[in-house]
Amino acid sequence: MIIVFSGCGNTAAATSELARLSCDDVLRLDAAMLRADTPEPQIQASGRHIIWAFPTYSWGVPPVVRRFMARVRLGGADGMTHHMFTTCGDDIGDCAAMWRSDIAARGWRSGRAFSVQMPNTYVTMRGFDVDSTETAQCKVSAMPAHVAEIAAELDRPGADMTIRGRFAWLKTRVVYPWFVRHDMSPRPFHATGSCTGCGTCVRRCPMANITINPSDKRPRWGAECAFCLGCYHSCQAHAVAYGNKTRRKGQWRGT
Repeated sequence: MIIVFSGCGNTAAATSELARLSCDDVLRLDAAMLRADTPEPQIQASGRHIIWAFPTYSWGVPPVVRRFMARVRLGGADGMTHHMFTTCGDDIGDCAAMWRSDIAARGWRSGRAFSVQMPNTYVTMRGFDVDSTETAQCKVSAMPAHVAEIAAELDRPGADMTIRGRFAWLKTRVVYPWFVRHDMSPRPFHATGSCTGCGTCVRRCPMANITINPSDKRPRWGAECAFCLGCYHSCQAHAVAYGNKTRRKGQWRGT
């Protein structure tokens, strides 16, 4: 069974390929399971293992995924091994160590960790932008072969198949906490004058956190934001902005 969280679509695309090869059932996490104001989620596990699939956030596990892992009642999973499958723009730092700590806190058994490079989507900090079209397409083209290697390794003993990158400990243990505390607020999100009120951002949000104001037909962001940036990247008018940090930044429309 693959439990997947995806905002911009990169993880969903890679997970779909993995599920096709591994014949695992896929459960995509939605607002009913992820929001803090919903009842404690309950899932009945299936298959021979649990694979946690998610995008790497600032070299760590997305906070909404960590919260879900801490709250979920996972039935039928006794004795199953849990694996990690994450997509990243470049490297994942010590994300696997963070994930294993969360798995151990639930008394579950962790297995191997895997990472797959996909196009960069993080654009809300100075110096960060989407990949060039050529680089993005190269990553997308390389993904199926990489996922096939991972599918062949599932449930085999061995080392992790991840790209940790340089300064892994610093990125995950120092940058990630700073990012979560200071750079994940939904308050700076707003629609620019080019907004058409089409509602794409509302439909794309995995947290059901965006609504259209009936008075001006423009989107409003609530407090339950996963900071996946799916709203930003999916807007055909490029009208979603995050303060002034996304000015002149590109978009990734997905695979």
